[in-house]
Amino acid sequence: MMDGIISVLGVLTLVLEGIWCQGVYAPPTVRIVHSGHACNVEEERYSERVYTIREGETLELSCLVTGHPRPQIRWTKTAGSVSDRFQDSSVFNETLHISKIQRHQGGRYYCKAENGLGSPAIKSIRVDVYYLDEPVVTVHQSIGEAKEQFYYERTVFLRCVANSNPPIRYSWNRGRDVLSQGSDKGVEIYEPFFTQGETKILKLKNLRPKDYANYSCIASVRNVCGIADRKVVFRLTNKTAPASIKLLVEDPIVVNPGQTVSLVCISTGGEPEPSLTWTSSAGSLPEKSLVKDGTLTLPAVSSEDAGLYGCVASNNVGNPAKKSTTIIVRALKKGRFWITPDPYHNDDNIQIGREVKISCQVEATPPEELQFSWLKNGRALRSSERMVITQTDPDISPGTTNLDIIDLKFTDFGTYTCVASLRGGGIPEISIDVNISSTTVPPNLTVPQGKSPLAVREGETVELECLVSGKPKPIILWSRADKEVPMPDGSMQMESYDGMLRIVNVSREMSGSYRCQTSQFNGFNVKPREAVVELIVQYPPAVEPVWQEVRQGLGRPVGLNCRVLRAHPSRVLRFEWRLGSRLLHAGHFDSRDETDYTIRSLARESYGEYTCDIINEVGPGRCTFLLTGKAFSPEFYYDTYNPLWQNRPRVYGYKLQWTQMNPGAVDRIMAYRLGIRQTGQQRWWEQEIPVEGNIQKGELITHNLTELIRPEAYVVRLTPITRFGEGDSTTRIVTYSALLSSPGEFHCSFEEEPICMFTQDKNDDFDWMRHSAATRDTKYTPNTGPSGDRAGSKQGFYMYIETSRPRKEGDTARLLSPAFNVAPKNPYSITSPPAYCFGFYYHMYGKHIGSLNAFVKQKGQSTSDAGPVWSLSGNQGDRWRQAKITIHPVSSFQVIFEGIRGPGIEGDIAIDDVTLEEGECPDPPSNPIRGAAPHTVSSIWPLSVTLFFTLFFRQR
Repeated sequence: MMDGIISVLGVLTLVLEGIWCQGVYAPPTVRIVHSGHACNVEEERYSERVYTIREGETLELSCLVTGHPRPQIRWTKTAGSVSDRFQDSSVFNETLHISKIQRHQGGRYYCKAENGLGSPAIKSIRVDVYYLDEPVVTVHQSIGEAKEQFYYERTVFLRCVANSNPPIRYSWNRGRDVLSQGSDKGVEIYEPFFTQGETKILKLKNLRPKDYANYSCIASVRNVCGIADRKVVFRLTNKTAPASIKLLVEDPIVVNPGQTVSLVCISTGGEPEPSLTWTSSAGSLPEKSLVKDGTLTLPAVSSEDAGLYGCVASNNVGNPAKKSTTIIVRALKKGRFWITPDPYHNDDNIQIGREVKISCQVEATPPEELQFSWLKNGRALRSSERMVITQTDPDISPGTTNLDIIDLKFTDFGTYTCVASLRGGGIPEISIDVNISSTTVPPNLTVPQGKSPLAVREGETVELECLVSGKPKPIILWSRADKEVPMPDGSMQMESYDGMLRIVNVSREMSGSYRCQTSQFNGFNVKPREAVVELIVQYPPAVEPVWQEVRQGLGRPVGLNCRVLRAHPSRVLRFEWRLGSRLLHAGHFDSRDETDYTIRSLARESYGEYTCDIINEVGPGRCTFLLTGKAFSPEFYYDTYNPLWQNRPRVYGYKLQWTQMNPGAVDRIMAYRLGIRQTGQQRWWEQEIPVEGNIQKGELITHNLTELIRPEAYVVRLTPITRFGEGDSTTRIVTYSALLSSPGEFHCSFEEEPICMFTQDKNDDFDWMRHSAATRDTKYTPNTGPSGDRAGSKQGFYMYIETSRPRKEGDTARLLSPAFNVAPKNPYSITSPPAYCFGFYYHMYGKHIGSLNAFVKQKGQSTSDAGPVWSLSGNQGDRWRQAKITIHPVSSFQVIFEGIRGPGIEGDIAIDDVTLEEGECPDPPSNPIRGAAPHTVSSIWPLSVTLFFTLFFRQR
């Protein structure tokens, strides 16, 4: 094992091409290819690409890029309609994959690639999702929307509606007869101009006996994307009638919380039999609701369940029948009071001999059941000349009662109680106590001494306080006084019963003026009292950069700068520079808002983490600098034209190329450490690649790897090394694929088990088999199949399809070649596609021979998109024949052989010696498709795809 590894290392070479290559660094180019379940991809006017896909299929779009450094890719989408916004969604991946795509996901998809050079490259493709919903037929009359049966001498309209993309083509049948405009004088077919192709109407004029029949509406999108036609049948009879219903409940229904409510809806007419559904004014029925046979049951109702409930009956005849009722859940809530002094005197105090009014307010459901009573010191109080009790109109909500005390006397002092209840009981009463005495005085608001302005540090908890005096004490309302912004809880106003406003984790944005204000509720109905509290939030300096990496070589000068952006208090006291924990420099600020630290000549011990603390009274703000001599990462070059070459049948070479990011930023790069591991394993193999001289920016470095073993996939890692040590690493994936060398030639005779990396299609009916006459089963079917390979050897191998049982006529087997790279000499443009000669030998002998087809599938195409470039059917005799076809692919591609089983078991088909060579075929194509010229695979976009092969190294 180790000897093999050492032999591999012995042939590794490094080539520094020594080119200051202006063409290496290149801005991005991009194009979009598809590999999902497309129905069609077409180029429209103005080069708009349209990708058509059936709803429920898989959308897969790949963004293929060129450019160096390797561009970053981002997918974004704009919606197909104004109500469907997806602009913010994005995918950072080369492939956009959407399983089971839905109609709302149609629209324009953009692929954006950028690498910092020039403008970003952007390409787009419009995705059109096709679908066809079940059609619905509704029946209407010309008179009054039919309160009775459809008698004679009536005109009837059958309206067929369905949602679709693309537009529907409708057709009507009566029984088995196709109806068309003009085929029957009593029938008219038309489309309302306002429906935009979504509706087709069948008009039956003056119903005749033969018009009572089964009518079929067939909706068709002409089988695009394989979408089958949909049909709906409606039976029109002399009993056809619209739905009618009856609600067996009162309106409204008034219930107490916790009760169970059942709403019964029955059908009283309609042909066909109507279907019943329930709706709610809330948009959806409560989760706990139960619906059975037209009965809606709401167990344990609450106030949230109140509202309008409707029963809808529909049988697609006329308009749906609708009946509704309202559920009212009885409740009492939000009891409040206020005291109003004598309005005829400019005095907010209560005084003997003057009028005073006590108001009590409660929200009641239903409001007409609300009733009030008054008590004084626990005894019932009735309305009199001096004690006038009034109540607002019950239609006004919330309900309010007033107690007017005329000519207040000392004997009127006491506790007055307002009691709110609902007639019939069942709901707890609400009692509100109001004390009227010599100590009942209007409120006053003050801010305690030392509580404004109030300074607090960011992140702490603060309590703003307003002292409220008076009796009774009202609710205090807090709001911002300096600007129209929400309070800390998100509301515009916050209530407080003790005058305190508590703010947790205060932030600098909360600095400003806060207003406290008395509410009329639970206090005096007088002009609001208010006060203002100033809040000052202090925070340490905000600085930049918060973190920065600085790379520099030994012996060079380095300057570090830390700047103040903002702080409160804004007066900054001092700064401190440190390397690790060691203090380097400290001082006080003058008029500047920044501080610098300079290293004249960088020594090895100067590397490390530098911090600069800028400090005010609250605390420090910190700039952090990581000073390092690490080299930047290499930049793999992905646009190498034909990086692979064939050495021996199982061995390949690979040209690994890269540039070095900012090579002059640090010390000279002395070597690269090259590592590789097989995907799925943990073991790394490494070696060092020495570098002579200085690497220039943009210089393309090439490392030729030979003795590469196929077909494994590997992770390759490259790390620059300076006298500081290892720099940043970069990795890439290297995978095996087929190769067209320059000049290109591919030949496969299927003599080895890997069969030249051909694979079986997973979506066909059966597989191709590798076979030789020497190993053939003695029970093989006679009179079909070859007696040796193309060269006549019984030991030679070929591929064939076995058509014996259980195979059936029409079964297919597809064999897929590896992917071939055909990038042009200039990967950024293509004027004329290169020509290749695709050849193979075939053997089609037997009286039941089916068909043999050859396809060329380009990158981004599905198998169904690739048309056959060669096809032949039937018995061709017991001999091998050669086929040659000239193809003009413009991107990487695969060759596909498709064998189709004929009507019997004597139908084996074989292929051998598949070749692919550069240039036109020297002879005319053999057995081309009838009427077809040498095939050109159609596409307008170039494809530069780098192919990767396996690498093999010693273990680290």
